Formats: sequence, structure tokens, C-alpha cells
Amino acid sequence: MVSRRQLAARGLAFADWLFAKIVVALVRLIRLLPAHAAVAFGGFAARTIGPLLPVDKTGRENLAAAYPDIPAKERRQILNGVWDNLGRTSAEFLFLDRIFDFDFHDPTAGHFEVNGIDQFIEIRDSDTPCIVFTAHLANWELLPVCAATFGLDVSVLFRPLNNERLARELDQVRGSVMGGLVPSRPGAVAQLDGILARGGHVGVLVDQRFGRGLTLPFFGRPAKTNPLIAKLARRHDCKVYAARTVRKPEGRFYMELKGPIELPREGDGSVDVDATMIMVNEIIESWVREHPEQWLWLHRRWRI
Repeated sequence: MVSRRQLAARGLAFADWLFAKIVVALVRLIRLLPAHAAVAFGGFAARTIGPLLPVDKTGRENLAAAYPDIPAKERRQILNGVWDNLGRTSAEFLFLDRIFDFDFHDPTAGHFEVNGIDQFIEIRDSDTPCIVFTAHLANWELLPVCAATFGLDVSVLFRPLNNERLARELDQVRGSVMGGLVPSRPGAVAQLDGILARGGHVGVLVDQRFGRGLTLPFFGRPAKTNPLIAKLARRHDCKVYAARTVRKPEGRFYMELKGPIELPREGDGSVDVDATMIMVNEIIESWVREHPEQWLWLHRRWRI
């Protein structure tokens, strides 16, 4: 006889399966559209529906705390831009293999302006380990696409979806254009550690809340910060670079790679973990202040 718990588990598994099938079918349908039309619709849909969702309140609270001196109407405009960027980024995810058109031989021909080509080549052609960090700005998925397209092997740490069936389907899309992927599960840190020990390169998003992290300032407020990249840099004494993407009008993007960054050191010469992560937070904050409408304010970043 099947217990209620077993029935509930089977019901949940079926719901996950059905949801994954529906989403995958929609993905395949959307990919039949021209990329620019799908991206524009994604922005419109998110701008329309996003402000009605409960998570919009989190965005309003975060913006009010970060920008208390600007009018509420202006903060609302920023948040509308956040929704627009998120909708466009979600749609662009389905067309990563089509929209990235940067050409090393003709850098002005496509939709991408890239600053840091020399640094890119330095990392690509090096046999020493390095870390590249970024944030949830503009379309952050494009950075590993750029790396993989031009032969830079970067293993990217990412957070997998809870729906395992859907995650497998979408990870095939991501993996086909991004190269190495490391899901943030138990054992992920050891995996990254091994990659660096072999002289490899890793990429990490560093702007989300990490409950067991250091409590460090971000926009003048205490925020739980993941010290992972500083600890890895300390352990391997490797170079650290900062990368970001900025969304421009008419489907254009600016991509930037800076470094290697001079990391704070302790008296014995080893990387100062706390000071390094304070510096990283400051870099991310400066990026967000330049384009606040392109950062993910919907995340509960300051929950202690």
C-alpha cells in the first residue's frame, strides 16, 4: 500500500516533470522567433507583470535604503528598468548562440564593445590559475559565452534550478555555449580548488547574499558576503580579474575585463580575505551605481 508521503512525493515529481515539459516546449517555440523580437517582448512582459509580483516589494525596499535621497518616482523608474533588464536577459538566454557577434578581427562590426582584450588574451594563453569575478549586471550570462567562443577555458560556478528536470534541459543550452559549469552544491568548492590547482581558470558571481559569509559593508549597510574568491586566491596565490557587462540601447553591449587586481595583503604576504572582499564589494557597488537599473535589486541582499 502506498503511503501519503509516497503519494505526495510522486505528485511533486509529476508536477516537476509537467512544468519542465511545458517550459521546454515554450523555449522551443520562442526560439522560432527572431531574437530581437523575443528579447523586446521579454522586456515588455517583465515590465508589465513584474511590478505586480510580491518580490517587487523587496526591490522597492532595497532601492529606498540605497537611495534614500532620491524621489520615490525616480526609484520606481529604476525598478521598472530592473524588470525590463531581467525580462530581456531571460529571453536572451534562449538565444545566446545567436546574439553574441563580437569579432576579434573586426571589433566594431557587431553589437559588442569590448574593453580588456589584452587581459583576455593574457588569461587565455596563460598556464597559471586565475579567478574572474562578476555580478548580476545587464546580461551576466554573456561573459562566459565570450570566453568560450574565443578559447578561454573558464569553469563557471552557478546555482542550479530546484527543478532537476528543467535544470538538465536548460543546462544543455548553457553548456553548449559556455564551456565548463560547476553547480553550487556540496563539493563545488573542492572542485574549484582542484581546477585552480591544475592551473585552470574559474568564474564566480559574487554579489548575492551568503548566509554563512562575512558581514561586510555594501551600499553602506551590513551584508553577508561570500569570501570564496578571496580564500581561493589566498590558497593558490593566483591573479584575480573583474568582469562586467553593460546593456546599451538597440541591443548593444559593453563588456569590460580589468586586472589583475592588486589584492590587499597581510603582514606575511598572504591575501587578506576580509579586506579583499571589502574591496570586491566596493567594485561591485561602483558598477551598480553607474547603472542601477541593470542590477538585480530583487534579491534580499541585506538580510542578516
